[in-house]
Amino acid sequence: MGSDFEITVVAKDSIAANNQIDRAIAEIRRIEKLISSWDSTSQTSEINRNAGIKVVKVDKELYDLVERAIGISKLTDGAFDITYASMDRIWRFDGSMTQMPTTDSIEASVSKVGYENIVLNKKNQTVFLKLPGMKIGFGAIGKGYAADKAKLLLIKNGVSSGIINASGDMNTWGVRPNGEPWKVAITNPMNKNKAYGMLPITDGAVVTSGNYEKFVTLNNKRYSHIIDPRTGYPASGLISVTVFAPKAELADALATSVFVMGKEVGLSRINQLPKVECVIIDEKGTLFTSNHIKIDTL
Repeated sequence: MGSDFEITVVAKDSIAANNQIDRAIAEIRRIEKLISSWDSTSQTSEINRNAGIKVVKVDKELYDLVERAIGISKLTDGAFDITYASMDRIWRFDGSMTQMPTTDSIEASVSKVGYENIVLNKKNQTVFLKLPGMKIGFGAIGKGYAADKAKLLLIKNGVSSGIINASGDMNTWGVRPNGEPWKVAITNPMNKNKAYGMLPITDGAVVTSGNYEKFVTLNNKRYSHIIDPRTGYPASGLISVTVFAPKAELADALATSVFVMGKEVGLSRINQLPKVECVIIDEKGTLFTSNHIKIDTL
């Protein structure tokens, strides 16, 4: 999935712990095989190959994931969209970009993007992409889903407590061996050696989307590597968004969405969702939070 997974479990000894960790790794690899668009044999690749041609019957697990992704797209007015994979890569964030792409090229880059063009048939369990050349990808939701599935498998097999860290996206359950809750630091993107504070989390996920490492500055304006799939333009105005949710899949998708929607719309949407909270840091380094979150400042 292009991400490193670090798995920590509380167990009676190292042998038991390693057996459980191996079980979780196998589950993550199974998910990758299902959703990877880089693997030509995956069902996701089969859907993409048949865009504009024919429907593709898929496993219920993949069908349900696509269905939930469309639900998040509707919730976020398209700020989250798995058809972003159809987008032409006209922005570069490796330091080589010196001028803005043309308006026409930006508009053309998203011509095949649009979750409304995914056709689902629940009875037959099929997925169809209407437009030739259209693609779906799970880059903004896949590692969260994999972490959720690995966590559920470990709990089912008697692991009472642990953390799955998917490249900084944290999924926790239970408590630490000393009985205290796991705590997650809110990084200060202006100074990564410092943190704004700590938040206790006992059974849920924390996911951060940020542009403090990958961005481009053009005409004195900073553009994130996170692209708005509706417009083709990079998101701007924010440096990081951290979302707390019961599941990593949802937190993963919402962190990206809020970054695209911006502070006002993003916080308003988060405040309407039960058991979901958010911390936003804008490009001036100012911190904003959703209504029901309290940070233990350092």
